[in-house]
Amino acid sequence: MAGVAIKEAGAGRSLSLEQVENGSLSTSPSYWDSDDDGGPKPSDLFGMYTWKIYKFSQINKRELRSNAFEVGGYKWYILIYPHGCDVCNHLSLFLCVANHDKLLPGWSHFAQFTISVVNKDPKKSRYSDTLHHFWKKEHDWGWKKFMELSKVQDGFIDADVLIIKAQVQVIRGRLDRPFRCLDCQYRRELITVYLKNVEQICRCFVEERRTKLGKLLEDKAKWSSFCAFWLGMDQSDRRRMSREKSKSILKVVVKQFFIEKEVTSTLVLDTLYSGLKALEGQNKGKKSSSKYLEAEELPIPIVGIENDTFILADDVLLLLEWVATERLPPRDEKDPQNRTKDGIVGEEFNKYSIERDERRLTECGRQTIEIFVLSRIFSNIEAAYQEDVVLKKQEELIREEEACLGETERKSRRGVDKKKK
Repeated sequence: MAGVAIKEAGAGRSLSLEQVENGSLSTSPSYWDSDDDGGPKPSDLFGMYTWKIYKFSQINKRELRSNAFEVGGYKWYILIYPHGCDVCNHLSLFLCVANHDKLLPGWSHFAQFTISVVNKDPKKSRYSDTLHHFWKKEHDWGWKKFMELSKVQDGFIDADVLIIKAQVQVIRGRLDRPFRCLDCQYRRELITVYLKNVEQICRCFVEERRTKLGKLLEDKAKWSSFCAFWLGMDQSDRRRMSREKSKSILKVVVKQFFIEKEVTSTLVLDTLYSGLKALEGQNKGKKSSSKYLEAEELPIPIVGIENDTFILADDVLLLLEWVATERLPPRDEKDPQNRTKDGIVGEEFNKYSIERDERRLTECGRQTIEIFVLSRIFSNIEAAYQEDVVLKKQEELIREEEACLGETERKSRRGVDKKKK
């Protein structure tokens, strides 16, 4: 038998590769593995698997399959091409849905997974992460060029044994609001790789929306006209237009940020979930349910949440001026020092560094949600403003046309009077 599979963990709370090997537990609080929708927790849909392939140098088959293992209610297996799949001089690795042809018609699910080839020196182990939508026609996914064959002999084979590890997170998300996607330990490991990417996605979105909002202020005539329109509205209409049901907005948030095959999508949704929780806690007049935004660090609110409704925290004119002129806080240039994209493992995170990263992500999520809500509410107000501008132009044209008709009639009457004389 060329290979043997050993299941390390299935459903339930699981540890990251480094934590299993080092025997250390995460200091992340249980909050990061919770959701409030009553559905299965991410930890229930996460599992890890180790496959030891013995006598690797003697394998002459084109492909090998691991034994099947179950994660998130589905059975999976790892597929390896020792000499490459449609490529030369590379090791090819894939994660596959087992018995996909026997599943019910219309089956599909998202899964984020990491596959690694273990090196005797943990710092040199190779990792690759991806997010994929598995379904009938795409029931396997992975890397044709996972690593060069010439490097496999560089510490990856020990006593002619190759060890492959997989971490699989099945994602059963909600379409109506940001949701917790990842098992807290798996999430912690991914943050060490993609923290800056997630921050950049959020910052780019915020900057783009702020720039768009700021353009209105740059046009002095239009801004003056908009202010006159808003201040001329009845107060009850202003209150009505300064709020919107959270469900309608959060649906659009999920659609915007959960991008198929984008590996950071799950972390971005986790970040937005944390930011939303921070907003909810902030509006209850107490510390955020995430302890990572301390009371003295709470920013000036832009929106509030009340009875499942987003409400602007102040007059829209003041908020637009503040958002357009306020500078974003500088980027935190301190990088996580654990696993990197190349499989580098550094010193273990202490509690302070973990909480620092969580504060950064929570603040990114909160700011992104607030700017998204402000932009959405402003777009509705702007649509009403544009409609009012068009209506006033139509009324002005009607008045001009009536004035012209009146002048024509007067001239006609004067002509008739002259003829009578």
